Amino acid sequence: MREGEAGLRARLVAAGVDLVLREGQSAVSLREIARRAGVSHGAPRRYFPTHVDLLSAIAREGFADLTARVEETLRAAGPDPRTRLVALARTYLDFAAAHHGMFELMFRHDLLASGRLRLRETSLPLFTLLVDLVAQARQPTDAPAPVLAGALWANLHGIAQLWAWGSLPLATGVTDDDTLLRAALDAHLGPAPH
Repeated sequence: MREGEAGLRARLVAAGVDLVLREGQSAVSLREIARRAGVSHGAPRRYFPTHVDLLSAIAREGFADLTARVEETLRAAGPDPRTRLVALARTYLDFAAAHHGMFELMFRHDLLASGRLRLRETSLPLFTLLVDLVAQARQPTDAPAPVLAGALWANLHGIAQLWAWGSLPLATGVTDDDTLLRAALDAHLGPAPH
């Protein structure tokens, strides 16, 4: 029985996800994906006419994984917006640490055809969730919630990257990123109420 079109495409994407998780996005090529999926080197072009199409499909899987993790975390976090923000931020940093290659690929919109393959539909809801929580948890400020959420996201992303590179532990002397996470939330939202 021949593998269906959807099955082969899914197998190619799964091989790409595995490659990104193991070796990072720079290791991804149509030829290597084909080899790992056990198909001819021309087969991926049928589903992914360009390298960008393939990277976008792989990143979409990363966003789906991160979204599922965030949703699960938030179900357990309770109703308090600040507690939910801490949970979301912790999940984001944990995902970055555990899946560094995927994390780097997912946010490289300069590499990805973000308007294709429904990548925006997968990535933007996470930011919308962040904006909503920031709007609920922030102290009064002139900055609109999307701007404040964008600054917080940039701060969290920077923590994730600089922590992975070893720069933050070296520069700050902290031994875990929770201290930095809480400092970022305090800086952007005001101190946590006692």
